[in-house]
Amino acid sequence: MSRLGKRPIAIPSGVTVEVKDDTVSVKGPKGTLSFEYKREVEVKVSEEGVVVEKKGKSKEAPAIWGTTARMIENLITGVTAGFQKQLELNGVGFRMAVAGKKINLALGFSHPVEVEIVEGIDVKIEGNTLTVSGIDKHAVGQFAANVRKLKPVEPYKGKGFKYVGEFVRRKEGKRSAA
Repeated sequence: MSRLGKRPIAIPSGVTVEVKDDTVSVKGPKGTLSFEYKREVEVKVSEEGVVVEKKGKSKEAPAIWGTTARMIENLITGVTAGFQKQLELNGVGFRMAVAGKKINLALGFSHPVEVEIVEGIDVKIEGNTLTVSGIDKHAVGQFAANVRKLKPVEPYKGKGFKYVGEFVRRKEGKRSAA
């Protein structure tokens, strides 16, 4: 049973939450987001905040209950504060630069790599740190994962993209026979 689903979700000032059909729309200072929830749960807006309740006795209802509550909380956080992921690029000769709506990357391949910046995502580069920010948590996380997938950090020299604060366990290289 979800403990997360029991709590009402607080609505900060300046944010409006609207429930219509099976869609929750959240409007705030940074923009508007919406989420289509499943029919196994019911979403209500009250004085306490947004309340998510189970409907019926189906097996899927308890599983969807807490998930729906956290999705709505992420919408509210996104339109008020936004989300951010930071990637760090390490390696000799590895470079990155923003050019319009693209990121140009030199990752040690025989060719430069260009990544199209998704709509609704802001990208900043400071030194060897790439900051991805936006209001949609899923879009920010997916874009950061797609960039990281181009050159994930390797365990021998630590070259490639890693999240800021991520610990990479380093391996020892080959030993020479003495």
